Amino acid sequence: MGKAMEIRGSALVTGASRGIGRAVVLELLERGFPVVATMRDPGAGDALRERAGANRERLRIARLDVERPETIQIPDDLQVLVNNAGTEAEYLPLEHAPMAQWRGVFETNVFGLVEVTRRAATILRERGEGVVCNISSASLLFPMPFYSVYRASKAAVAALGESLRSELAPFGVRVLEVMPGPVETDMLAGSDREPEATAHTAYRPLANWAWESRRGMDGGFTPAAQAAKAIADAIFDPKSPLRVACDPTGAAMIAAADASAHESLQQGALSAMSAAVMGGAEPEGDADA
Repeated sequence: MGKAMEIRGSALVTGASRGIGRAVVLELLERGFPVVATMRDPGAGDALRERAGANRERLRIARLDVERPETIQIPDDLQVLVNNAGTEAEYLPLEHAPMAQWRGVFETNVFGLVEVTRRAATILRERGEGVVCNISSASLLFPMPFYSVYRASKAAVAALGESLRSELAPFGVRVLEVMPGPVETDMLAGSDREPEATAHTAYRPLANWAWESRRGMDGGFTPAAQAAKAIADAIFDPKSPLRVACDPTGAAMIAAADASAHESLQQGALSAMSAAVMGGAEPEGDADA
């Protein structure tokens, strides 16, 4: 890492009441940033304020619901935006996932993020410096079944970040996409359940495989505080690439994706799932001609 970014403004973190968002707030405070920690219910920030300790003097907790534009207030001295607020849906096959779930997840993970970012971009561009840090997911690099709603929303964030990076780079503003793997959060804990897809007979074998695969990760989770250190490192590093990991699993997946043709990686994963679910039979159409 070259010369680290100098602190000349404030940071704003969405979804800061828990998980990665809360950990990032604490890490940025520890490194000297004044931080606006935003959440739907500011009352949920009491624990964050206590954990901030002596750094609480530089902490401001504010209401911000990404789905309610009237609650979005961007500080005039913004230097770092961390788009962390997010949600997920039931784990269902595409044909059974209701459109209401698609709209609900995209409203938070995509449209809400866009509403916050478009307002922040004006301030950062006019300041001529800063960082937009979007939290996506390492699941984008693996075709996990029954995650289509969540993964599609994060894929939209990834594409958005690529274009935004090109737009803001001439003004000295960097864009990052952090791709977490299994980081200890409430959302990850909530994923340890039988997928809703098991209710659909045709998909039950694959749903059982998905649940067993998820449970096989137990014990390999990265603490949120450790992930936050990696995120802050990338924020402070002017030479950081667009896509970065914040945990060993995410780093391994990014490295594998960089080293492999995308389709080859996808087909390899599909073959592994087919072997687990169908006893080694290859999906029709995948055999060499």
